[in-house]
Amino acid sequence: MSPAVSSRPTSAVRWRRFLGAAAAGSLLFGLAACSSDDSGGGDDDADTAAAGGDVTVGLVTKTDSNPFFVKMREAAQEAADAGGAELVALAGEFDGDNEGQVAAIENLVSQGVDGILITPNSSSGILAAIADARDAGVLVIALDTATDPEDAVDATFATDNRVAGELQGKWVKAALGDTAPHVAMLDGTPGGTVDTFRHEGFLTGMGLTEDDPAIVGMENTNGDQTKAQAAMENLLQRSTDINAVYTINEPAARGGYQAILDAGRADQITIGSIDGSCSGVQDVADGKVGATVMQFPQKMAEQGVQAVIAYAEDGTAPSGFNDTGAQLITDQPMDGLDSQDTTWGAENCWG
Repeated sequence: MSPAVSSRPTSAVRWRRFLGAAAAGSLLFGLAACSSDDSGGGDDDADTAAAGGDVTVGLVTKTDSNPFFVKMREAAQEAADAGGAELVALAGEFDGDNEGQVAAIENLVSQGVDGILITPNSSSGILAAIADARDAGVLVIALDTATDPEDAVDATFATDNRVAGELQGKWVKAALGDTAPHVAMLDGTPGGTVDTFRHEGFLTGMGLTEDDPAIVGMENTNGDQTKAQAAMENLLQRSTDINAVYTINEPAARGGYQAILDAGRADQITIGSIDGSCSGVQDVADGKVGATVMQFPQKMAEQGVQAVIAYAEDGTAPSGFNDTGAQLITDQPMDGLDSQDTTWGAENCWG
């Protein structure tokens, strides 16, 4: 793996990259995933690289429609504007579009960006493209989702997803009290670091092991509401004992709740989640979900952009994992757990 770059590319190197982009940019841009303009929002200036700009930051998100990534893109644009930099925002066409992200990275390198911020669709499938970018002198920072291995990028700015999962697990365990847990797990996408860390963190918070008989069943949902509803329906058919549900994110929680409601068991099952979107906080306020763990995508984007600007200006490169925080949100506080209520959550949510 290429080591972290300690100094910024020279102007001549960036100019040579731009000349290369002039020859291949149209094709690469066609292969790269959608920009923020394609989703009907965002500033046109954020989607077009300026050859003469002092600092250019590339942002590659998993999709351009998920509210989490919309907030990330908006925050990145604000940070770039404040720092006098230009933002080029690209995205995968769908959650899991690794090939689209590879094409986007190649596009950005050809345009001569100083740094790339990426939320990897695949924690390992993107590694070759990242290595090529770093070999070309581009700073690469992972946002939200760590690569595997983590040192494949220069630095990561993200939620500590093990902590987030653990907070969900601790709250669910406390909410059950003396009642023995019978847990259904609505997981995300196999192999993703976010999915793995949250899953493992939840089990730690609950005091369970992977093969614990308290786990009634596990289903992968890709974090999708419709898939989660179908998965929860299957789990409810298999077991009438379920009294707690782990969810990878709030769309999965929403799908799980609908299945539980349809089964007439909404007052019998405790649901926990992670995200911190405004709709997710409202679900907690409405009693559909017992608690959620708020993430801060705007912090990830802001700090990432600022790091690229600093690198471009004086060669200072960030390193390691940088925790952007997690906050338990619930209207049912539990002893020993730091939490905020949904009023605070509505004031600090995203989406």
